[in-house]
Amino acid sequence: MHKIGLVVFPNFQTLGLAVATVFEYANLLHAEAVYEFHLVSEHGGPVMTSQSFSVNTERLTNNSYDTLIVGGDNDCNIPSEGLIDYLRNAPEQIRRIASICTGAYLLAEAGLLDGKRATTHWYHANDFRKRYPKIELDEDRIFVVDGQIWTSAGLSAGVDLALAIVEKDLGAELARQVARKLVVYQRRGGGQSQFSALLEMDAKTDRVQSVLAYAKENLREELSVETLAEVARLSPRQFSRVFREETGQSPAKAVELIRVEAAQLMIETSQHPLDVIARETGFGDRERMRQSFIRVIGESPQAIRRVSSKARVSI
Repeated sequence: MHKIGLVVFPNFQTLGLAVATVFEYANLLHAEAVYEFHLVSEHGGPVMTSQSFSVNTERLTNNSYDTLIVGGDNDCNIPSEGLIDYLRNAPEQIRRIASICTGAYLLAEAGLLDGKRATTHWYHANDFRKRYPKIELDEDRIFVVDGQIWTSAGLSAGVDLALAIVEKDLGAELARQVARKLVVYQRRGGGQSQFSALLEMDAKTDRVQSVLAYAKENLREELSVETLAEVARLSPRQFSRVFREETGQSPAKAVELIRVEAAQLMIETSQHPLDVIARETGFGDRERMRQSFIRVIGESPQAIRRVSSKARVSI
């Protein structure tokens, strides 16, 4: 039985509790229960959340946890020296130590991340680097694994991290079953960017949002300006003007960004040949896909596959 402890402290973010459901469903879908989940805090008892309601916790003890996950808060606070002392000594007793979002600050304060690769929410990246210059921060990752230390980005990325833990312990197929049970499209790879092309374009109107959604769902189609203008029920000229005003991109550039993002996800989370990925995401062939990758993210598909393959081996 793997004993999981989720460490919370006053004013923690409630979305971090979602990791508990990953381990709950892993138990339900496995032939037998594998995880024993505990919500813990330094002193035990009620702990207030950032939304002004409290949850009941057990006292953090020296009992042998297999995995200890540290939650985060909104303000990057270091809750107490006692908790930091506990974390400082934890690697001697605990197989796997992880953080969700700004929980990385606690691991950093305890010295557990010195000389290691780590991630946290992109919003706090500059502050994190200033506070902890000995850490190799990669704020553009969903989660990072360096030895026994796992760190994840924003709070929802805690679910990706928990699914990766399940995959490591029980295999990829069970992790996929849990993701489906959670109605998560698929587990995002640790190498995937925290940023989304659709979020970055931030369309203001339903008309343009519907065009972006159509493009994402029909990547194998031609997706010309004329086709997208028809979806928006505008003339091509009107559509191009409105689209650029709202997104800051031309329709062609936006389609390229969406295709690159979709192809990158497939490269990181599947074993499909690059020729197949190029066809499925509308590039047509590997060379066109390679040129777009170099233009958009400065790396080739082959380089991204090599990095993601190494990340999967290390998990």
